[in-house]
Amino acid sequence: MLGVTHTVFTGARFTTLAASRPRADAVVVRGERIVAAGTVDECREAAGTGHREVDLGGGWAVPGLTDSHIHLAGYARGKRWIDLRGARSLADAQRVLAAYVRDLPDRAWVFGGRYDANTWGLDRPLHRCDLDPYAAGHPVALQNHDGHTTWANTVALQALGVDASTPQPPGGVVEMDADGPTGLLREGADDVVYAAMDAHDVPPPEVFADAFTDLLASGVTTIHDIDGRATAAAYDALRADGRLTVRVHQLFSHAGLAAAVEAGHATGDGDAWLRTGPVKLFSDGALGSHTAALSSPYEDRADDFGVATLAPEELLDLALTASAAGIAVAVHAIGDAANTTVLDAIAEVRRRGVGARLRHRIEHAQHVAYPDVERFAALGVVASMQPVHCTSDVALARRLLGKRHLASYAWADLAAAGAHVAFGSDAPVETIDPVEGIRAATTRTAAESGERADGNVLTPPQALRAYTTEPAYASGEEHCKGRLAPGYLADLVVLDADLTDRDVAASGSARPSVTVVGGEVRWSR
Repeated sequence: MLGVTHTVFTGARFTTLAASRPRADAVVVRGERIVAAGTVDECREAAGTGHREVDLGGGWAVPGLTDSHIHLAGYARGKRWIDLRGARSLADAQRVLAAYVRDLPDRAWVFGGRYDANTWGLDRPLHRCDLDPYAAGHPVALQNHDGHTTWANTVALQALGVDASTPQPPGGVVEMDADGPTGLLREGADDVVYAAMDAHDVPPPEVFADAFTDLLASGVTTIHDIDGRATAAAYDALRADGRLTVRVHQLFSHAGLAAAVEAGHATGDGDAWLRTGPVKLFSDGALGSHTAALSSPYEDRADDFGVATLAPEELLDLALTASAAGIAVAVHAIGDAANTTVLDAIAEVRRRGVGARLRHRIEHAQHVAYPDVERFAALGVVASMQPVHCTSDVALARRLLGKRHLASYAWADLAAAGAHVAFGSDAPVETIDPVEGIRAATTRTAAESGERADGNVLTPPQALRAYTTEPAYASGEEHCKGRLAPGYLADLVVLDADLTDRDVAASGSARPSVTVVGGEVRWSR
């Protein structure tokens, strides 16, 4: 590249994750890629005359971190929407809603939520009438903490066309009582809510640019965006004016599969900044919504096995269709029954030899039957997991699952079996902070309560790889991402403490000070 000089990054202790040179004092960058790593003198010599130097200001540098499961549109929108995560009771939520709607334009929609009614001590389900007196005539549709149940008021249900005659949708539940819909829409039943969000709240590119700043400040240089093609226009606009500062591996939705096949899109299309990922499918729901599909019933509901959002034959058909087109599948599965169903489908795809090189994924893989742990490795299925779910849900999981024999949040068991385990946040459901994810993976201890999930802790280096080298494998980029070595992209984050140290990892206190993407400092504290 004419006119491109070498840059020597110094002033940090580099953990490279490269077998040939695991530690370095400097790296040399030309363009967007690393050309050398070693001592400062070695790197200066490799850079030659006329190079520039960037002093990173001290600290510990690691490869740029990847969030392998983030809903960026949801995160960006959520910063502007009502936030009920701090509500400790129904009355708290009602007070926040009443204050939030006070200054809204007439009839404006109210989205957001992230409430956790499991902690409110109610002896009954939530109801639309709990919202009506506090909504001042606004349509209100609030997602719960896990994003798998929507709580809507009467005005919103009317606007969405949901009434007593509404049929139960495939893979979803419209909760009903003697007076019609109660206001709780579970799984596929809330597709109408997502359509309303897209119709009434389209985030402009600036909102995503702000979200990128948050990611960079957390040390994240690549995301695997689960929100599908809804964000594509914003990414294109940001790239056109030079504001795409985080690399994007973009999944797309079940609804977009036919169009993607018709257009000839395939997983891996694109370049180092914008890259096409798998198709996202749903096999079940979430534990807190009682919609995770289990092989035996929930402890508090003797006849409730959760919700299978796709029949096994439909899941297999979709996986075959996608694989034949060169598109990997990334299937949401939380309950043990759902994980078995997904693994069965991928096993059949593998048996038929369709898309043999595709790297299929299971998103979350939270509660897995022990015989299925080794199937992840045998079938080449990536376990895309979010360690903070373990520490957030430890009490909930014990209450709803009891002492059944399951591999729960079993990243260590999966890794020991030879499976690739890639970590992410599931933001906005959980924090985007990967340092907190590393704390959760290495301690399995809830930050507030101190309650601890049994076993399956990772070492800090293992947890770091789950945010670096393993996501690179999942996206087919292990040859250019996840390490600080010659030929790799010059993406790195400098922290004020060593994330590979057990005490530092367990404290969750390490903070980024500089984030570099493509050889350029994109953020500094």
